[in-house]
Amino acid sequence: MAKTRPKSKPRGVNPLYPLDLVYRRAGIEPPKIKIVQPSDIPLPYQSLLVHDTDMTLTLERHFGGQVALRSLSTFTSGSSYFRRVLLVQEYAGQPVEMGAIRIKLGAFSDTLRRKILRNEIPLGRILRDGRFDYSSRVMAYLEVTPNSEMMGVFWMREPRVLYGRRTEIVRNGSKIGDIVEVLPLVIR
Repeated sequence: MAKTRPKSKPRGVNPLYPLDLVYRRAGIEPPKIKIVQPSDIPLPYQSLLVHDTDMTLTLERHFGGQVALRSLSTFTSGSSYFRRVLLVQEYAGQPVEMGAIRIKLGAFSDTLRRKILRNEIPLGRILRDGRFDYSSRVMAYLEVTPNSEMMGVFWMREPRVLYGRRTEIVRNGSKIGDIVEVLPLVIR
């Protein structure tokens, strides 16, 4: 993937999209966010978020094993497919990321499309294993104050600041997706 730098303020882009859309569709108020600079993100969040590597691979390296996908919600709107997922440590079930994705299904081969729609494998692994040529552009880094639903998904007893990022997936110069990724409390 090509190296990109985040914009300090996304122009005309909602920094929480598509997570906000998925939450509102479910009747849940989205979490509160603040756009931050990469240097404002504390370790270990900074090393997990500020990079040009596949996020699935980054999490697997950090936590020492594969991550599994748990689908929280999915729907299709026009030519776009939306899903909100939880990535968990395969060996322990501990949440390591919640993400919301909007992707244009027409950008993928039939084989990749079927794998995406099965909701069994993290998107990063599907694209990497399928040798899908794309780049990821970070649009914003986020400081997140979780809502009660997010706290439940992340096994949190009290609200604490979390961190995430908003990216766009680009192929051949065209945007084919939007992703918001939020990390739970990370100790190691």
